[in-house]
Amino acid sequence: MERARHLLIVDDDPEIRDMLHDFLVKSGFRVSTAEDGREMAKVLAQWPIDLVILDLMLPGEDGTSLCRSLRARSETPVIMLTAMGGEVDRIVGLEVGADDYLVKPFSPRELLARIRAILRRCGNQEPARERLRILGFAGWSLDQGRRELRTPDNVVVHLSHGEYALLCTLLERAPQVVERTELLEKHRGDTSIPFDRSIDIQVSRLRRKLEEGPAGSGLIKTVRGIGYQFTVEVAELGESSAALARGAGGSGRAA
Repeated sequence: MERARHLLIVDDDPEIRDMLHDFLVKSGFRVSTAEDGREMAKVLAQWPIDLVILDLMLPGEDGTSLCRSLRARSETPVIMLTAMGGEVDRIVGLEVGADDYLVKPFSPRELLARIRAILRRCGNQEPARERLRILGFAGWSLDQGRRELRTPDNVVVHLSHGEYALLCTLLERAPQVVERTELLEKHRGDTSIPFDRSIDIQVSRLRRKLEEGPAGSGLIKTVRGIGYQFTVEVAELGESSAALARGAGGSGRAA
């Protein structure tokens, strides 16, 4: 039997915590709660968490700092909650590694839809075995089985779930131009809106990481008014050893 996904709600408002806890438990999730960064750290140390719902305004260390710290060591998806609806505030949340954001007040059903969209995108299901390849481009390599990106100098570059999924799409479609609306629909599902900038922020974050290594500049081209294009040749270098291990009976997901 498949285990219930474990969510962590981090919000200093007890009414919001309790309301979301009850709603999400009734929706089939296992749910833990925390009121600040210290409690969040305790829960993360005790349990494997599938997704964090993180309020921006918290006592002590704020949500932006907590998200940045979490992203530096983990790929756990994050949905940021904010009472500030300005575009700058939303962009800041995405820039530090959040996968999505919601402005308070919000509908719990909308939050549920976004949670399910993110978990479908990066959750339990492993990609089909034949797709777990090692892809090479401009000296870089992406091991889809290990979800591991390496520079031409063989340095591992950490990717969030969203960045990894976006890079896979661009590599697999290269050298075609991938329309921005298609990326929105694929990576945010039914929750996307026409002027949503989340994909643009993800592309910016991915570009910066690719530019950290040699020969990284200019790999992702913006095609104005259409979308994005991976500009260099992509080659299949072989099948991921992680895929081969699973095919031989290995475990598909770490605890």
